[in-house]
Amino acid sequence: MLDPVDMDIADSDFLNNQFDNGDSSDSDIDNYCMSFTCKNRLFGRQKPLHVVLGAGVSADIILWRNKQISGYIFMGATLTWLLFERTGYNLVVFVCHASLLSLTALFLWSNLGSFIYVSPPEIPETILPQHLFMRTAISLTATYNQALRSFRHVVFGTDIRDFLSVAVVLWVLSVVGRLCSFLSFLYIVFVILMIVPALYDNLEDSVDSFAEKALIAINKQYAVLDEKVIQKLKKSVISSKSRKQQ
Repeated sequence: MLDPVDMDIADSDFLNNQFDNGDSSDSDIDNYCMSFTCKNRLFGRQKPLHVVLGAGVSADIILWRNKQISGYIFMGATLTWLLFERTGYNLVVFVCHASLLSLTALFLWSNLGSFIYVSPPEIPETILPQHLFMRTAISLTATYNQALRSFRHVVFGTDIRDFLSVAVVLWVLSVVGRLCSFLSFLYIVFVILMIVPALYDNLEDSVDSFAEKALIAINKQYAVLDEKVIQKLKKSVISSKSRKQQ
């Protein structure tokens, strides 16, 4: 029998499509899970990409499994970026104009409704459940604490690789920030989020194989750098400290 933890490893969509005829056994599902987890996946993940992204509506949108909704969201984000970034339309001006247009339309509708025999729409009240804010606050707190733990690990740790990785990422973000505005940066992140996971989902095996080879090459180069540069710097620092103590 398949353990419930292992069931989380299997892609629900795969199981629904492949094992919905009722002829498969638990051993077939176990073999699928085992064959998946035995492969070398990017960043060492052990779950399908759809499961990693939440296995819900958001994952379907990011992976374009619901092409209609994904297309609408992508077009909406693109039009928003073109409206505020390329045409120079200000957000405050847009909100004021939209509010003024809505206010005028509703005012005329409510006063002229008796002539057109159409009653104006009712504006509903929005009621958000309290547990939604609690879950959001707990999730944000956990994410903040995890970021602080990662920061402490890099700052107070001894792994130079982690320090260099974070430094390179921050430097790249600073370069991108100088080249584009914050809205353009958010749009670029959105486009990458909508394109890269979908491409990776379709070319998963090829990308994983290439990434594994690239990681091996990077580790070899880092080993050479560590041997010829980093270790020598450490030895020089230790020797200089010992001389000062003497």
